[in-house]
Amino acid sequence: MTAGATTTPTTGAAMTDRVRFHPSARLRIMGWILGLTALAIVGSLLLTRRLLLEQLDADVNAHLEQEVEEIRSLTTGRDPATGRPFGADVEAIFDTFLRRNVPADGEEYFTFTGDRWRATTAEVPLHEVPEAGGRWAGLTDSAQGELTTEAGPVRWLALPLEDTAGDTLGVFVVANFLQGERDEIDGVITTGAAVAGAIMAVAVVVGWVVAGRILRPIRELTLTARAIGDTDLSRRIEVEGDDEIAELASTFNAMLDRLASAFATQRQFLDDAGHELRTPITVVSGHLELLGDDPDERRETIALVTDELDRMSRIVNDLLLLAKLDRPGLLRPEAIAVEPFTAELFAKARTLDRAAPGATTPAPTPRPSRWHLDESAEVTVVADPQRLTQAVMNLARNAVEHAGPGASITMGSAARNGHVEFWVADDGAGIADDQRSTIFERFARGGDGLRRSDGAGLGLAIVKAVAEAHAGSVALESRPGEGARFTVAIPRQPEEVPA
Repeated sequence: MTAGATTTPTTGAAMTDRVRFHPSARLRIMGWILGLTALAIVGSLLLTRRLLLEQLDADVNAHLEQEVEEIRSLTTGRDPATGRPFGADVEAIFDTFLRRNVPADGEEYFTFTGDRWRATTAEVPLHEVPEAGGRWAGLTDSAQGELTTEAGPVRWLALPLEDTAGDTLGVFVVANFLQGERDEIDGVITTGAAVAGAIMAVAVVVGWVVAGRILRPIRELTLTARAIGDTDLSRRIEVEGDDEIAELASTFNAMLDRLASAFATQRQFLDDAGHELRTPITVVSGHLELLGDDPDERRETIALVTDELDRMSRIVNDLLLLAKLDRPGLLRPEAIAVEPFTAELFAKARTLDRAAPGATTPAPTPRPSRWHLDESAEVTVVADPQRLTQAVMNLARNAVEHAGPGASITMGSAARNGHVEFWVADDGAGIADDQRSTIFERFARGGDGLRRSDGAGLGLAIVKAVAEAHAGSVALESRPGEGARFTVAIPRQPEEVPA
């Protein structure tokens, strides 16, 4: 062994942990099913055997009592050979009874007169019934009992026949050898056990297959969970049926959808932030590196850096808002009366002229001819008023920035096809054809077309996100040179909510 090397002894507990058997859910289910089934079968067989034995005992007792009653009634009858009453002729009574009655299976008749005894068959020797020559022959009162013989257990019932003086003339004993019928019962139970064993064998095979089919979605869930990474969330579990397992698979798929949306939002946010913040950071860093001691130059640099930082702050806030709008639970919907809400939006939008791009001094109060309020819907809609205001104000700001100072801007609302529509329209230069398909995307700016933008290109993306968060949509109608009309449509659900 190399000097200084150490070895770690393997403890018994560690070895036990490595070799410990962990049965699968399928095996545990089958174990429980087979255990309970076996317990039920064994219990039912034991209960059946007990009931059959009790029924046998009841039938035997009934037969014994019936035979005794028949010979008791015979003692008061007449001898068919002579036509006279039997009287004290006990031999004639016994002969008549034995001729007329045939014992059932396992049943024997014994008669005792003095030192003579007879059985119904010669197959039952006297030594198999040791009490026949002793206790039975000497009985003076009715008696019954059960004894063990070489032929098995015997249940008997004895009736002494007396004369008028009360002296015993003879004894009649009916005995039932129970072993044969008990063997038949045991045979039935054995056959039932064999049939139950065969049924259990079939149940094992069928149960194993069925358990595998039932647990297959869980196995697929496990494999899917192992295969999922932050770069691939596209795998889903196939859902079959409508039971608890199917509900689990559906819930897991829904969780994957939420995770995929969250990862996509996170990646979009990181991509957008990296794409849009790179330029202002470079501008700020470059001007700070070249910052000199000249006071005028410092003021210009600080003003420029401050402007870039403000723009970065607006970009970050817009990106955070877009990220939040992609998640459920951000909206705080309430019932909104559309007509006064539209008037409020119009009043807020008119103030945007005072902060128009390029204005160095506050603009005068907007001329009535520039802003126009069209129709207003007299209905109620359930929506988040703050987010809806933000979307419409973004449309109004977009019109102010791009339509030009002399363009007319119109706002309004209407109820159509189960939706409430809010629109902002202008008669400016319009939007170029090649920009319409991408104008609602993030960081989409007007290029060489009719409308230009120096902003971050997130305003219309926010409008679209707000509309979709309300299960609505945003639409654009525009022709070059004839202005543009942006419309946000929000479902009115639920319609029964009062204003």
